[in-house]
Amino acid sequence: MITTIIFDLGAVLIDWHPKHLYRKLFTTEAEIDDFLANICTSAWNEEQDSGRPIKEGTEWLVSQHPEHEAAIRAFYGRWDEMLNGTVPGMIELFKELKESGRYKLYALSNWSAETWPIALNKYELLQWFDGLVISGLEGIRKPAPEFYKLLLDRYGVEPAEALFIDDNYRNILAARELEIASIHFTSAGDLKKQLELYL
Repeated sequence: MITTIIFDLGAVLIDWHPKHLYRKLFTTEAEIDDFLANICTSAWNEEQDSGRPIKEGTEWLVSQHPEHEAAIRAFYGRWDEMLNGTVPGMIELFKELKESGRYKLYALSNWSAETWPIALNKYELLQWFDGLVISGLEGIRKPAPEFYKLLLDRYGVEPAEALFIDDNYRNILAARELEIASIHFTSAGDLKKQLELYL
């Protein structure tokens, strides 16, 4: 029986995406896609999520691509502009789960320790969790199995009683390796249907 639900945050509950910022800086979607695929990549961002200081990561990337300095510095200099409220339908669904009183709700998220306070200040929903494990504060991130085990051990969660929700399929596969039931998030509507199968 599922007693615990573990949420990823970005692109599941919080509408975070670099495109919200870079649509203000580039002319076309193709330019944005190229920049995020080849310059400010997910792999580079995840180094900051793992604990590398933002200044260090930014200066290194500028040294590699000086022609893109302004756009690179905007990634964290204007990071709050990547936040666009909450994912449609998710606040209502989260409240429904919380108010049922049937589940412990935790967050397991890859997030820089330096940008985390911005999110905490901006999103009241982050106060509704029974606990949060944030990669930048721990120095480890998904999909490392040790990161998942950190949450399980800290809060006394049995893998067989947990359900994990993430938009990144790589992270879903890692959770399943630990025998944690998992849902690949695509939308609130789809999640609600899948929750009915598990809960």
